[in-house]
Amino acid sequence: MSAARVYLFDTTLRDGAQTTGVDFSLDDKRAVAAMLDRLGIDYVEGGYPGANPLDTAFFAHKPTQAARFAAFGMTKRAGRSAANDPGIAALLEADADAIVFVAKSWDYHVHVALEIPLEENLAGIRESVEAARAAGREVMLDCEHFFDGYKANPDYALACARTAYEAGARWVVLCDTNGGTLPDEVGRIVAEVARVVPGEHLGIHAHDDCGCAVANSLAAIEAGARQIQGTLNGLGERCGNANLVTLIGTLKLKQRYRDRFATGVGETELGELTHVSRALDEMLNRAPNRHAPYVGASAFATKAGIHASAVLKDPRTYEHVAPEATGNVRKVLVSDQGGKSNLVAELERIGVTLGRDDPRLTRVLQELKDKEAQGYAFEGADASFYLLVRRILGEVPAFFEVERFKVSVERRYNAVGELVTFSEATVKLKVGDEVLISAAEGAAGPVNALDMALRKDLGRYQSLIGGLRLVDYKVRIFQGGTDAVTRVLIESADERGERWTTVGVSANIIDASFQALTDSIVYKLMREGATA
Repeated sequence: MSAARVYLFDTTLRDGAQTTGVDFSLDDKRAVAAMLDRLGIDYVEGGYPGANPLDTAFFAHKPTQAARFAAFGMTKRAGRSAANDPGIAALLEADADAIVFVAKSWDYHVHVALEIPLEENLAGIRESVEAARAAGREVMLDCEHFFDGYKANPDYALACARTAYEAGARWVVLCDTNGGTLPDEVGRIVAEVARVVPGEHLGIHAHDDCGCAVANSLAAIEAGARQIQGTLNGLGERCGNANLVTLIGTLKLKQRYRDRFATGVGETELGELTHVSRALDEMLNRAPNRHAPYVGASAFATKAGIHASAVLKDPRTYEHVAPEATGNVRKVLVSDQGGKSNLVAELERIGVTLGRDDPRLTRVLQELKDKEAQGYAFEGADASFYLLVRRILGEVPAFFEVERFKVSVERRYNAVGELVTFSEATVKLKVGDEVLISAAEGAAGPVNALDMALRKDLGRYQSLIGGLRLVDYKVRIFQGGTDAVTRVLIESADERGERWTTVGVSANIIDASFQALTDSIVYKLMREGATA
């Protein structure tokens, strides 16, 4: 019997954006969409076009190649037609493959929140779906509060689902909006809904308010649903959404699901899961969850003692899956063949080929361990990782040498009597036999001044870095208070639209920033094929 296809729908950029402390820039959204596209996600929900300028700009051009790009919005407003609804107009204007409508399916909400008759809500669902279908879009309906609504009034909740399906919705998504439904309830209710709407048209959207979002999603597909909605790393309002990273690992690696269900994530993409999870956290300046299933830094870590002894004899004694399957690593065996195999794969990903028996691999592995102990993290800084390896291999030319730099910050009154803060930076470096001294100042801060001074005059390499610019800057403090070690991540871009991230670590935030800045320039020069 062939495996049933389960479609993965990611709402990191919409529902995940409601996470406390999470704000995606337009560039962030494009980067996340591309990452999800490469991972093999079937649907990427980008946000709510028309709700704010950022989302409207994001939907000007579809950012995915293989994944279907989805726009989210409400069904038509009461008292007006779908053709005369500005929200629906914004959805139809978006460069998106699919439109996701959200509608109330709990009669309590229809009465209290919308204050309209139950039949008018059904009419709004029907007319909205039909309008999007007539425009040639794939249509989905998110049945908000479906499980609570079903338990309160099953006939009306089913009527909402049935109306959307009969109007032409490709997917009817059952939402556990409050996150309080338990797996046995989800399984029972989904099975009952599948008698009205075929399972191949049903989806599940679970929130994690009682820690059951992943279990509820699995219970739904066991009961017949064939679409799972979730977010990377379980982002989402309150306690978050179903963690799509955990779900992918389970669907791909646990025999119960692997043999019965197929997804768009292949074996190669599965091996990138750890990298994707941690890269998102680095982008958002969040500390990755070390204990996250499949991808956490501690997911396959074993301390010394009888557990470690057993793992050394046979990893299966304390590991339910192989860490390498998701791109993770076994900490206790970090210098063994398993660790080297993982490193070889990571090196190949960035374009460096080293065999497992190459003695230089041990040097790379040791250097990585040393850097990690100092506070470096390369999951979200591929450019610095690439340079680290190339330096160990002796393949990074000495383009320039920084002899010294100085940064000062001054608070003063300007010519119109306003109290302002200015920064000034001076950099002295050698390019070959030429000594260059550059200075720059500005009100954007000391790192900006240092960046401008460093790139002001690089001698014979100046033309190669003309299009280089700093596009993002993140700081993470760890291991202490004001005297703590600081990690700085800098994202750079060039005139061709290529982007890369570098990292610096120091007890001094300016020094850490300078490390990341110089790495960015060196990486650009290597990409340009420059020679010393």
